[in-house]
Amino acid sequence: MGQSRSIIAGLVASILLSSLALVDAGEAAAARKITRPRPKPSPPAKCEMPKFKIVVDVGHTPDSYGALSARNDPEFGFNFVLAKLITAKLKSEGFAETRLLVTDGKARPSLFKRISAANEGRADLFLSVHHDSVPDKLLETWEFDGAKSYFSDRFSGHSLFVSQQNPYFATSLMLARMIGRQLKEQGLRYASQYTLPVMGRYRRQLLDRDVGVYRYDGLIVLSRTRSAAVLLEAGSIINRDEEMEMNSAERHEAVAGAVAAAMREFCDKR
Repeated sequence: MGQSRSIIAGLVASILLSSLALVDAGEAAAARKITRPRPKPSPPAKCEMPKFKIVVDVGHTPDSYGALSARNDPEFGFNFVLAKLITAKLKSEGFAETRLLVTDGKARPSLFKRISAANEGRADLFLSVHHDSVPDKLLETWEFDGAKSYFSDRFSGHSLFVSQQNPYFATSLMLARMIGRQLKEQGLRYASQYTLPVMGRYRRQLLDRDVGVYRYDGLIVLSRTRSAAVLLEAGSIINRDEEMEMNSAERHEAVAGAVAAAMREFCDKR
C-alpha cells in the first residue's frame, strides 16, 4: 500500500521540528477573573491571491493519529500527504501565503494550537484535511498481513463540514460548496450516510444536497477560528477499496486540483 508505519514515523520525525508552541486559549480565558467579550469580526478579506492567507491544517497529530485504515495505517499519515500536496498546489496557483500547519500532542490541546496559529496569523481561510471512518458499531473484522483489522465497505465518499457558529459562516459555506462542486466535476461523489439514523451522534444536517456540505457546530477548529473555515473529509480509509484509491497519486491530484480550482473561483468572484 505504500503507507507503512515506518514511512509515517519518518515523516513525523521531520515535521515535529516545525510544531507550534501550545497556547491553550480556553485555559487562559478561565484563569482571568474578568470575562472579556469576543472582538467583533472584521469584514471578510478581499481575495488578492498573492496576499490571501490560507492555512492548510493536517488533521490530528502523531500522538493522536485519528482513525485507523482498513489496513491498519493511521489517518494522520494520509492527512499529511494530501495536505502537503494541496499546499503546494495552491502556492503554484499563486496563493503565495498558503501555509501547511502541523501540530503535535494530544487531541484536545492540539485543537487550541490550531486555533491559535490561525487566529494569530490572521488567516483568511482555515482548511482542515481529514480522512473518514465510520462509527465502531458499523465495523467488520478481517485479517490483513496476519493481523486482525477492521473495515466497513458499506459507505464511501468525501464530505465537507462548516459551522454556523463561525463568524464567517456564509463565506465558509460558499467555499465549501465551491470545493464540493469541483470534486463533483472530477467524478467524485460525497458520503451521504451522515443524514442516516444509523450514524447516531455522528448524524449531521445536510446543508447542500448537491455537493455534500454538512453543518457541524461541535468542531472547535470550525467554530472558534476568526476566519472562514472548512473541514474536508477527503474519502473513507475504512472502506477497503477507497483506502487504496486515497493512497493513489491520481486521487491526490484530483482532490488537490479541486481545492485549487475552487479557490480560484472564489477569488474571481471577490
